[in-house]
Amino acid sequence: MPDHSNEFGKYGARGIKGSEAVGRVLDSLAGGIATPVTVRRGLLARLHYLSRTPHAWAAAKEAGLTVTDRTLKAWLAGTRNPSRVNLERIDRAYRAVRRHNVARHLLRRLNAAGGTRVELHPLNQSQVPRPRQRVVEYRSLNVRRWDRIVAAWSTDDPEALDAAWTLVIEDLGSQWGQYEYVTNVGFAA
Repeated sequence: MPDHSNEFGKYGARGIKGSEAVGRVLDSLAGGIATPVTVRRGLLARLHYLSRTPHAWAAAKEAGLTVTDRTLKAWLAGTRNPSRVNLERIDRAYRAVRRHNVARHLLRRLNAAGGTRVELHPLNQSQVPRPRQRVVEYRSLNVRRWDRIVAAWSTDDPEALDAAWTLVIEDLGSQWGQYEYVTNVGFAA
């Protein structure tokens, strides 16, 4: 069985880790606020989402947003603006709380009807010299159990997500190492 790629891109291949691509798709399926946090509307939407319940506010504090209630009220009223660092913390906390809130629903949708069909688009070898290129075709597989993948994604743990995704692509057989890096991973729920 192949080992993990140690020197990806050495000869010019381009792509991203499959687990990172899966995380991006899960983020898009989770939806959320499209307006950037740097715009007043996006900031207010995130602050209202984070402060509407005690559970969400506690999760925001766990995610790194440590501000007083007085500061939060000033931000909501518009009398004070958060610093750039606090804007990043607000956005990070929003993404963490949003992932936690939609993970269970998303997991149910992905596991429904025997799993979800996943398309793997191979890495881009256009910059690799001709003798070093290999034939890597488009592949698809049915992922039946998403529990570990969604759990790692919802806690924002890239190592656990990579390990869970590697277990999934091992179902491709002896060629699974060719799909550790991809240009895109596609699925819907």
